[in-house]
Amino acid sequence: MARVLYVYSRRNTFTRIDLEALRERYEVEEYFQDGAVPRLGELYSKLRRCDVVFGWFASWHTLAALNLAKLLRKPTVLIIGGFDTANLPEIDYGNQQPGWRRWRARLAIRRADRLITNSNYLEGEIERNIGIPPERVRVVHHGLSDRFGELPAEPEGDGRVALTVGAVHVWNLERKGHRAFVEAARDLPDVEFVLAGAWEGDAIERLRAVASDNVTFTGYLSDEDLDAQFRRAGVYVQASWHEGFGLAVVEGMLAGCVPVVTDAGALPEVVGDTGVTIPAVEPGPVAAGVREAIGLWPEQGRRARERVLERFPLSARAEGIRAEVEAALGSR
Repeated sequence: MARVLYVYSRRNTFTRIDLEALRERYEVEEYFQDGAVPRLGELYSKLRRCDVVFGWFASWHTLAALNLAKLLRKPTVLIIGGFDTANLPEIDYGNQQPGWRRWRARLAIRRADRLITNSNYLEGEIERNIGIPPERVRVVHHGLSDRFGELPAEPEGDGRVALTVGAVHVWNLERKGHRAFVEAARDLPDVEFVLAGAWEGDAIERLRAVASDNVTFTGYLSDEDLDAQFRRAGVYVQASWHEGFGLAVVEGMLAGCVPVVTDAGALPEVVGDTGVTIPAVEPGPVAAGVREAIGLWPEQGRRARERVLERFPLSARAEGIRAEVEAALGSR
């Protein structure tokens, strides 16, 4: 059985899903680096025992692993997208803005033998911003297992709960539309607005300063408690400036929420015709989108759920990333 070195810097839903998918077929050794300084001795030792490197994101952790893999003549697979490939100077977002971050990301990407990205939108962004042609990149959409099960024939409530999920961080006030989401609640006092996610820095105080009484900030939630929030919501909002995929949107859709999204990044690709698209990351459009989505619930939420089951199953994600590992192993 082949041995995979799994190199990553974030413990979240999508890195966990891919790790578990690889473990189903290979022996997997983990290298987790939370910070900029690689542990070269540990990385070298683990690389020597493994047959292929599988990395998430183009940053210091993968650059070190990919360089060492070249020296040891080990094949490599790298997933890129989102912050790696974006260039949005208006919100200071993306590794493809001029400077050392662009140099670091492009160097890591050039070192990889095989590249995976998570949406057709990102495939185009990689070509536009980095100059890598589509034939060098494999699109493998994120996928989820159906942890919510069949929706009840008679849903509880009236759908008047709007949810968004994400770390409450200063970067996300604009990028994820958290400020606009919170301020939109003033226009819909009979709707509960819920922002679920851990609090980092003083971002929560900035949001509380503009929040009305119908806004709830949950803080960090366990998987079980987060799923409970998805189940009680009628609307899921992703008012982002950029999304390489939008896995939380898919989670909301799978739970039967009507998605409200901006026309940004891969969000239209994910949502299709099952949601409401808003024109700007501003309170007025967010409120209007939530109002429209409530009127479409629950029927449109059921359509959104069916789209996820059809287009983004976990099995397709697992087979896609494992196919790239096999191709890398076959190139040795």
